[in-house]
Amino acid sequence: MKRRNFLRNASLTGVGLAVGSTLVSYAEINSEFDLDNISNKKPVLPMVIATWHVENATAKSMEILLAGGTALDAVEQGCMVEEADVNNQSVGKGGLPDREGNVTLDACIMNKDGDCGSVVYLQNITHAVSIARKVMEDTPHIMLAGKGAEQYAIELGYKKENLLTESSKKAWEEWKKESKYKPIINIENHDTIGMLAIDKNGDISGACTTSGLSYKMAGRIGDSPIIGSGLFIDNEIGGCVATGLGEEVVKTVGSFLVVELMRQGKSPQEACEEAIGRIVNKPNSDYKNFQVGYIAVNKQGETGSYSIHEWFSMTKFQDGVNERIQSDYYLRDK
Repeated sequence: MKRRNFLRNASLTGVGLAVGSTLVSYAEINSEFDLDNISNKKPVLPMVIATWHVENATAKSMEILLAGGTALDAVEQGCMVEEADVNNQSVGKGGLPDREGNVTLDACIMNKDGDCGSVVYLQNITHAVSIARKVMEDTPHIMLAGKGAEQYAIELGYKKENLLTESSKKAWEEWKKESKYKPIINIENHDTIGMLAIDKNGDISGACTTSGLSYKMAGRIGDSPIIGSGLFIDNEIGGCVATGLGEEVVKTVGSFLVVELMRQGKSPQEACEEAIGRIVNKPNSDYKNFQVGYIAVNKQGETGSYSIHEWFSMTKFQDGVNERIQSDYYLRDK
């Protein structure tokens, strides 16, 4: 007997014991709560979701998917849109620098087979997510860092360029007047770009890319390039990406946690909410002063998003609709 059928029958037996002479027939209950039909519901494919308000990125991803591209192609090229946008000061070219004025990028990517690649502390190369993919596909390694990652990108034919735009330079110079080192919640309503896609074959891939915490200490690495923290994919279950203060995501291996909670039967929304709960319920958690958000999708195409503070959002492109969805948040009722 299938496990869910066993649980269903067991629960119905409990109902019979509880209601006695008013017992409703199995067929009547089963017609309303057909767990097999719910769990086997076919998703509308392809689909893509991403952190924050990034309709241009999800539109690019969907263009790839509708043309028959893989989920892996879709998340890479979707992230590349944001990396090249100099008006986006949290990703790629134009990202806000560290304390020393250097723009350093972190990114990772993961495919349907569980293969993954990442780069950390990459400088002078705009498309960190593409270098991460090359690490995954063309090297025996998973992660390359700093000058090694930059040299590898140059060997691949990428050209060095100054990632510090005039706008980001001015913001950095203004910051130096007081040099306050404190995470800014929902900076410009934008942050790490994380993407999850399911292609026409039902295969899932994910990617994330960031310039990291603005004005961080030189050498700081967050959760984004760390598989299991910033991103995790299990093609049998689903995927998750994180955004916000990476140090807090790493402490609970957040994206892996969300996927494992979905494996245990939780919906993407329930899994994201529990993962946020693991952060805020830690002893002495200072959660009121930092933001973390998760988005997730399961194999059935169901999605979820949740954050600590207000204003986190998810962009979803499915069935011809490219829309921004405001996330629910922990502090709503606090």
